[in-house]
Amino acid sequence: MEGGFTGGEEYQKNFMPKDYLTTYYNFNEGPSPEAEMLKFNLECLHKTFGPGGLKGDTLIDIGSGPTIYQLLAACESFRDITMSDFTDRNREELEKWLKKDPGAYDWTPAVKLACELEGDSGRWREKEEKLRSTVKRVLKCDANLSSPLAPAVLPPADCVLTLLAMECACCSLDAYRAALRNLASLLKPGGHLVTTVTLDLSSYMVGKRQFSCVALEKEEVEQAVLDAGFDIEQLVHSPLSYSPNCAPNCGVCFIVARKKAAA
Repeated sequence: MEGGFTGGEEYQKNFMPKDYLTTYYNFNEGPSPEAEMLKFNLECLHKTFGPGGLKGDTLIDIGSGPTIYQLLAACESFRDITMSDFTDRNREELEKWLKKDPGAYDWTPAVKLACELEGDSGRWREKEEKLRSTVKRVLKCDANLSSPLAPAVLPPADCVLTLLAMECACCSLDAYRAALRNLASLLKPGGHLVTTVTLDLSSYMVGKRQFSCVALEKEEVEQAVLDAGFDIEQLVHSPLSYSPNCAPNCGVCFIVARKKAAA
């Protein structure tokens, strides 16, 4: 790739939320690998945060990007949610949806699907309002920092969620391992990390621009989570992949892990 790994400066300058949403969350194109990936994540999150699942007071979503679907299940189980992203544009896109701006992305199909999983697709408007009222702040984040939300300081959280973000933010396996330790520092002992990682993906397309990823194997992800001080409670490995011309990955891994109590 020209110029090496696309770091934060490239994201701030060239990552266009609308291009990303049109590529990976286009609800007008019928069945697609991207739609299947969204469904996989919604199903995993429903099982994780649904009845009998994880719950608590505070949840931090790291690397939210310009998307809100990842919180549709968790907003029923946590009363205070923090969203975060590195780029100004992505945070602005989130604020548009939260404030119901006319130019906000239409997530209705995803919200209806999440409600369908809960047994009542008719309450999608109520679900949207529930999420809007539960998200208390949208902050800048950088998972490569020892304090990922700096300069903001939040009390240790009950849950940290990060979907399809860490592999894009980290330039190497070592950086990924360090970033997981940074995320662990945001959690209470006994708190949970919930993450989806795209496997064996070295780059992906947003519009006509290519962005780097660190290509991770399932075993590397698993070991990194364990070495960051977690016990893995659930691991779902799926062969699902995106369209090859967008993001030529080889499968995906969903993990729920519990932070060990301090020794």
